[in-house]
Amino acid sequence: MLEVLTPAVEAMGYELADLEFSHGRGRGLLRLYIDQEEGITLEDCEAVSRQISGLLDVEDPIPGDYNLEVSSPGLDRKLVKPEHFDRFAGCEVKARLRRIIDGRRRIQGRLLGREDDKVFVQASEETYMIRLDDIEVLRLVPEL
Repeated sequence: MLEVLTPAVEAMGYELADLEFSHGRGRGLLRLYIDQEEGITLEDCEAVSRQISGLLDVEDPIPGDYNLEVSSPGLDRKLVKPEHFDRFAGCEVKARLRRIIDGRRRIQGRLLGREDDKVFVQASEETYMIRLDDIEVLRLVPEL
């Protein structure tokens, strides 16, 4: 599905930052998170929704009924693509890991950066090396 949606979103001048699909009772929910350097407005979400809705009607990649929702990633955005870890190096993050690493399953600290398939997070005096595959979810901590 990403191979269909990503080019369409990028052609409109946005990044497809993340995509989620959940099965609900009766209807599923396809949620797209879009981003661009200037930020995302309601009008951006509406434009992408119209374009992607038409594309999904033609391509029909999801069987059954579902709702489409287009949103910005928000202040506490999930970092999912390797380039996200590069772009947000230096920011405060919190991670939930798929397995225990150095005695911890949750880590909050400063994202130092990424090297190949590993990210580095400094929490207190410790620097944690975490493989991308070991990350269940890693989010920015909003600085208010």
